[in-house]
Amino acid sequence: MANINTKLILTKFNLLGMPNKYIMTVFFYIYSLRNKQAMHSLSEENYLKAIYTLSRQGENKITPTSIGEALNNNPASVLDMLKKLSGKKLLSYDKVKGAKLTEKGTKIAIEVVRKHRLWEVFLLEKLGYSWGEVHDIAEQLEHIHHPDLADRLEKFLGYPNYDPHGDPIPDKNGKVPVSKSQALSQIPTGKKVKVVNVDDSSPDFLKYLDKQGISLNSTLLIKEVQNFDHSLLIELNGKKEIFLSREASEKIHVE
Repeated sequence: MANINTKLILTKFNLLGMPNKYIMTVFFYIYSLRNKQAMHSLSEENYLKAIYTLSRQGENKITPTSIGEALNNNPASVLDMLKKLSGKKLLSYDKVKGAKLTEKGTKIAIEVVRKHRLWEVFLLEKLGYSWGEVHDIAEQLEHIHHPDLADRLEKFLGYPNYDPHGDPIPDKNGKVPVSKSQALSQIPTGKKVKVVNVDDSSPDFLKYLDKQGISLNSTLLIKEVQNFDHSLLIELNGKKEIFLSREASEKIHVE
């Protein structure tokens, strides 16, 4: 790839006079384009991360269909990539057992996840993005390759254990903090709990939670479960009552 003149590109896209948070996003994206040391493509890393995430969510058999749904790709394309990654010894796959990462593939996936979640913390705490904005930007920044960038970022942020959505951040050795959280939908009536994680980082869902007034560390008291649709009547932070659908309550994790 030819050398990229960063200042020229910023000028061309009329970004030099814009706020720092936008400049930083463009800068890091350009940095990733300039990096020539990446051993795996962006697409390959996304597949490895998706398979790792599905396994962490408890999927016993990770199929091309489940991977395709996670990445919004068709199963035929998924099969082609699985063959490619298998050839690189990053995973094993057969129709009976599904896809499973090798030790090497797992290490790469954890590195990508770690960078993604650290970038989310950085974007929220240092650049002022909302928790509904950080995911899509971190999807780009997670592919920056530099030997000690993640370590420096982690130190700069004060060694956070969780990202803005409550997902655990692996440390430099790949160790992931253990959570004993449960889906809100599984909590019995009369119990008070605290929100520790949301497993849907889409802007629409996070905007829905913002509208309801729910964030990490919110306290919820289950007051009633509707027999018809299993929606919940909840007392939020000891102040107001709200209704949550069954679908929403399954995506909110509490302790």
